[in-house]
Amino acid sequence: MKASIIAEIGSNWEGKISSAKKIIKECKDAGADGVKFQMWRAEDLYSKKIPEWDNIKKSELNFEKAKIIKKYSDSIGIEFFCSVFYPEAVDFMESLKIKKYKIASRTSIKKDFNSNDTLKKIALTKKSVIISMGMGGNKKTIKNIFKNNNKLFCYCIAEYPLDFNKINWKDAIKYDGFSDHTLGITAPIIFTILKKQKNIKKILIEKHVKLKNSKGPDASTSIDTEQLKKMISDIRIIEKMKL
Repeated sequence: MKASIIAEIGSNWEGKISSAKKIIKECKDAGADGVKFQMWRAEDLYSKKIPEWDNIKKSELNFEKAKIIKKYSDSIGIEFFCSVFYPEAVDFMESLKIKKYKIASRTSIKKDFNSNDTLKKIALTKKSVIISMGMGGNKKTIKNIFKNNNKLFCYCIAEYPLDFNKINWKDAIKYDGFSDHTLGITAPIIFTILKKQKNIKKILIEKHVKLKNSKGPDASTSIDTEQLKKMISDIRIIEKMKL
């Protein structure tokens, strides 16, 4: 068994290149296989009247910063990719030669005005897609859009933080991966054990990760990089278990 561990950085880099580099390095040292950022335009998703507007706008990943972050990730040997929320972001990601895309739950249900165009643009790349279904959505429709892409569906519940007791494990283990929003590291470990018992060869775990001093909008529902290291260590032990 092999688990691919993705550190979801989200807004935890707080719009600072120095923080982005620090968290990427710590995720690499913890043993993560990839770091995932989010490329959205604040005005597409939020009202400027909300109290958190300034912090959200500050955490926006623009093309210039994405190029620097991708180059740094490459230099230390960890994969960088993104959830993309608008079509032009796909074109830019292609210019960076990224290997895969993440489809966020809100994009899966076509919640935003440009979600459909974004999905179609990603499909044209024929690259692998990791798809979260946390808000529902029609799996058949998504499969049809990405008929020429390698697809990996993640169990996900779009609540932050997620109450551990809301996880439906019988449903969760039907998915290829687990995009986890619970506090702590217990849920991903349980998912790994359940998949191991079914003799599944490959799975994916995605977890929101922060620096210890992070204050971004995602920080309260993220684990720090020390917890990430512990989670990965435990998962690597489970991978080698003989059942």
